[in-house]
Amino acid sequence: MKTRVVVTGMGAISPIGNTVEEFSASLKAGKSGVGPITLFDASDFDVKIAGEVKNFDPSRWINKKDARKMARFTQFAVAAAAQALEQAGLVEPFSAQAEGEGEESKPKLICNPDKTGIVLGNGIGCWEVVEESFRKMIASGPRRMLPLTVPLMINNEAAGNISMIYGTRGPAFTQVTACASGTDALGQALDLIRSGRCDVVISGGTEAAIVPFAIGGFQMLKALSTKRNHEPEKASRPFDADRDGFVMGEGAGILILESEEHAKKRGAKILAEFAGYGATADAYHITAPDPTGEGGARAIKAALDDGGVKPEEVQYYNAHGTSTEINDPTETKMIKIAFGDHAYNMKVSSTKSMTGHCIAGGGGLEAIACILAITEGFYPPTINLENPDPACDLDYVPNKVQYGTIDVAASGSLGFGGHNGVVVFRRYH
Repeated sequence: MKTRVVVTGMGAISPIGNTVEEFSASLKAGKSGVGPITLFDASDFDVKIAGEVKNFDPSRWINKKDARKMARFTQFAVAAAAQALEQAGLVEPFSAQAEGEGEESKPKLICNPDKTGIVLGNGIGCWEVVEESFRKMIASGPRRMLPLTVPLMINNEAAGNISMIYGTRGPAFTQVTACASGTDALGQALDLIRSGRCDVVISGGTEAAIVPFAIGGFQMLKALSTKRNHEPEKASRPFDADRDGFVMGEGAGILILESEEHAKKRGAKILAEFAGYGATADAYHITAPDPTGEGGARAIKAALDDGGVKPEEVQYYNAHGTSTEINDPTETKMIKIAFGDHAYNMKVSSTKSMTGHCIAGGGGLEAIACILAITEGFYPPTINLENPDPACDLDYVPNKVQYGTIDVAASGSLGFGGHNGVVVFRRYH
């Protein structure tokens, strides 16, 4: 019998809110977090909009001395992890901790650090550091590069910093499967707990790729929306016939996962059960999904089988829903193959219509959206769905939130290279 794994804490840094409470309220309101790019001068770019995280003050959750040694994607992850650990009751609130240096200022974990792991997803790393150091090296030579260039930029530093801050001594991994990284990280965390290697795992995804190099690269792929620079809040429009590409977002979504036994023993409030995970590869194309939808459908079926969930039990599916020409009809096919006739009875939506595409951060944030759907009883809308694509004919919860009792929700992510990851959450009984 598989070990049951539960969720006891959540943390969110996103374009539509920097706490889970703010994130939930924005989902219900159908609020767009997309606006003009302010993080750099985009005047020479065709793409001038993004889903930026706003009003982010890392000192709310991170010691100022530590924060100065972190790149933006790491700060997002550490801040979201702090929220999640506090909700789970595994640390004292940050405001109650000392601001000094040394071990006395470190938050104390209320669990065995040797059995506490970290699995984070990150797709792109820290390109603002790469860009700044590269410019300085070209202009003035290598001695002018940032001294912390390497530890700031590499993908694993978010997991490393969380481990150092909280003193976790279990496995600390980083999953890199492009846009599926956050979802796949959650799946790997599930396996760590089921295997008995960990009692607790801090898991999810983080990304901060609103930088010239990344925006320019995706622009050259013609993957980003350019038609609605003048009305950015309407640019991300999954399943709409007038979509013209995705909108880059940023942020982090972090969950605290525990074995049911560990959570019950310490009297934790359990938010939901993490029932199952499935992953497949398309073996088809470096950027495009398999247009038959078979690869993604196999991942959905694997996740349902892993969780012992029947297709007809799933009431809500948080789609990858990128607002690109190829993704949306392909994902619709995936859902129909995996769920059969039930695909027309369930609700499907893309929260990327509000957040933009947060790459690895999306997997964590969209898992949180599923858990909120279960715990708060609402279906997040797909905003900007004004002219439905005939090839996308499911119930995408158009434009306005809907309410209802939800017992099972799933979330799927598709990554460049043909990576497919799906997670399933269930109301805890």
